[in-house]
Amino acid sequence: MSFTAQVKDELSRVEGACPTCAHAQLSAIVRVCGTLSLRGPGRYSIRVSTETGAVARTMIKLTHELFDLETRLTVRHSNLHKVRNYLIEIPEQDELEDDLVRMGILVLGTGLAAGVPAHLLERPCCRAAFVRGAFMAGGFVADPRGDFHLEIAVTGERFANDIVALIGELGAVARLNRRRGTYAIYLKSFDDVVTLLRAMGAHRSARAVESVRRVKSLKNEVNRLVNAELANQARMANAAGTQLELIGEAARLIGMGRLPPAVREFCELRLAHPDLSLADLGALASPPTKKSGMYHRLLRLRDLVNAARADT
Repeated sequence: MSFTAQVKDELSRVEGACPTCAHAQLSAIVRVCGTLSLRGPGRYSIRVSTETGAVARTMIKLTHELFDLETRLTVRHSNLHKVRNYLIEIPEQDELEDDLVRMGILVLGTGLAAGVPAHLLERPCCRAAFVRGAFMAGGFVADPRGDFHLEIAVTGERFANDIVALIGELGAVARLNRRRGTYAIYLKSFDDVVTLLRAMGAHRSARAVESVRRVKSLKNEVNRLVNAELANQARMANAAGTQLELIGEAARLIGMGRLPPAVREFCELRLAHPDLSLADLGALASPPTKKSGMYHRLLRLRDLVNAARADT
């Protein structure tokens, strides 16, 4: 099961905090993945098509509980894609027009509503339920182990902008992108996606995302430390190589026995321990010397070699 399917399955089991939440969630599902047909004055029918069993289950459950409407379910199989497709049909019924008005899908005397149904979204729990229904109907969330993001595909610019605003009221930041006549509402920030999942009621999925993020963060920190250590070792190796070349030149131009005792000790320690840092070399000196002290000895050696070069 994909991560999107897991989230939608969890959301299908979330109960609204008030009776209006169910109306808001059903309204969003019908608006996002439903098709409304008109066969004459007041004669409407609805078709909702989805590949997600959780959406079909929620659609039928809410339709029966809220409005007691006749529904028909057809399960179709695609041999090409090896997936199921659920078709829920609500045929023409005398009470369907009034129910569509109650769901904010129809506006009497005007026709189809352009934006979200404000009368269903007066409470925060209802706004969360509407976004929950919209995500269930047209949402996708990537596996958090990869390039993580969440998006909801809808039609209608005003409707899309209204959902972006609702998501903002829930504490997350969403953006809008137009794609081939539809609108993609998307969130790319880990924090925003987790905030929205929690607001919609997908607490288990939110915890799973946070767990993956912690693992990712730990891996990134380990990689950073390893890379830093490798880079540090490379710098040390390059520095040690340069110091060994300088010591060889000092031995040739000056002679090790003619070097000042402290400088000679530095040279002997470096020749014996080419892989150690200056701080570690200083710990082996007699008496032990700080890194700065060993660095000054290195500078003194360089000055002596430069002077010897000038004399030759």
